[in-house]
Amino acid sequence: MNASTATARASLPTLVVLALGTVYLIWGSTYFGIKIAIQSLPPLGMLGLRFLLGGGLLYIFLRLRGVPNPGRVQWGWSAVVGLLLLGGGTGLVTLAEKQASSSVAAMLIAISPLFASLFSNLWGERTSGREWLGIGVGLLGIVLLNLGELRATPLAALLLVLAPLCWTFGSALARRVTLPDGLMGAAAEMLTGGALLMLLSPLVHEQWRTPTAASLWALAYLVVFGSILAYSAYMYLVAHTRPALATSYAYVNPLVAVLLGIGLGANTSVASDGWRWA
Repeated sequence: MNASTATARASLPTLVVLALGTVYLIWGSTYFGIKIAIQSLPPLGMLGLRFLLGGGLLYIFLRLRGVPNPGRVQWGWSAVVGLLLLGGGTGLVTLAEKQASSSVAAMLIAISPLFASLFSNLWGERTSGREWLGIGVGLLGIVLLNLGELRATPLAALLLVLAPLCWTFGSALARRVTLPDGLMGAAAEMLTGGALLMLLSPLVHEQWRTPTAASLWALAYLVVFGSILAYSAYMYLVAHTRPALATSYAYVNPLVAVLLGIGLGANTSVASDGWRWA
């Protein structure tokens, strides 16, 4: 093992901690940002615009730095992963929340680590007893925190089950297919997933109107922090950590969102009403 390889391996735990902190804190704060953004922007259209801008800015930055353009196969798999994560995961939750309480959404999103471990086991990556215990404790905690308001139509409940299935299957698939290296992979997935969400927006008859300044500032925050920083950090975790750890944000983000809402002097229901992935 040469010196550079040893240095890279030694720095890996620090990078994992930084990536976890980024996903925990930033994705927790994006719930509030999404709530503000969709006050004057259509939900799916806002998400599509957010990921297109985030992916586009990151792609341009990387190309200017000399990072090679993804090949045809890499673009193809990026589209599949982007479709599953951003279209299926984020998009379905957004649609479901029109007919479901945030409590139901929070509980079903918290199933993500369980689904991630199940998919990994199907591909031969075993989950330890400690990981199963952690998944069970985390899921129980989310259920106990959200027993007060459990409302959803059958369609919304179905979408909220399909959403974490899409998200975790896409995360597991990303570990096993040919994607662009490093941040270029995140850029390609955001570009393709964002394009899909923009196509879905008119299909569900979303209406666009002049956005407020608050919505535009919230969108800018979501693009820079929620997409470029946090989504890139999550894809790093998918590639370098166990599935249960990579998806542990599902237990932490709701608490961060509520604390942030209280800290900003906002109504707790406002802070927690936007249960979504990045």
